[in-house]
Amino acid sequence: MNLKKSLLLIAVILIIDQISKIYIKTHFELGQSTEVFNWFKIHFIENSGAAWGAKLSDFLPISESAGKLVLTIFRLFAVAGIGYWLYDTIKKQSPKTLILAVSLIFAGALGNIIDSVFYGLIFDHSSGQIAGLFSDQPYGGLFYGKVVDMLYFPMVDTNWPEWMPYFGGASFRFFEPVFNIADTAISTGVGILLVFNKKAFPKDEEESEMEETRAKEAINQVAAKE
Repeated sequence: MNLKKSLLLIAVILIIDQISKIYIKTHFELGQSTEVFNWFKIHFIENSGAAWGAKLSDFLPISESAGKLVLTIFRLFAVAGIGYWLYDTIKKQSPKTLILAVSLIFAGALGNIIDSVFYGLIFDHSSGQIAGLFSDQPYGGLFYGKVVDMLYFPMVDTNWPEWMPYFGGASFRFFEPVFNIADTAISTGVGILLVFNKKAFPKDEEESEMEETRAKEAINQVAAKE
């Protein structure tokens, strides 16, 4: 995969991601959902923290706004690092599998950082109302935006059997997290690296094969001497 194809993939993901988020923001109230299938819903939530809604202020003695600013700045550095990684893999003509995976991760990270940096500046709040785009009364400011999530797949929605200790009778739902297109791109990229690790990093495989060959030669030499 060359630079043009990588940039095209990133642009397509960003466009789809941002169109879907802007549509949800301007057509749904916060918490509103609509059923597409019984196992798939469009459910609008906002995430002001890290993964799973965690916030730095939950772990550190800082205010929620300060934690949000630190997290957004960290994400900016992370996106810059991933961008350099992508540039380096393309420059070195790394395997297509690696370039594809890093392109997906970069596109997803960039999609979510756009929300974090700009959405608080261009939208008003969505609580009890449908947000307006380019509002005169934005809900936050630069670096204080919230990430928009809407894809929800409650494929299993039931209760644990009553006879089970501790969990008996409690509700059980799979898959519960709500996510977006950018998250999907990141997860897909990471999945490719995990499943196709040897194709993404063939040098590691070549080195291990060389070491195995050297070990066999050493064993043969020892055996020959004996």
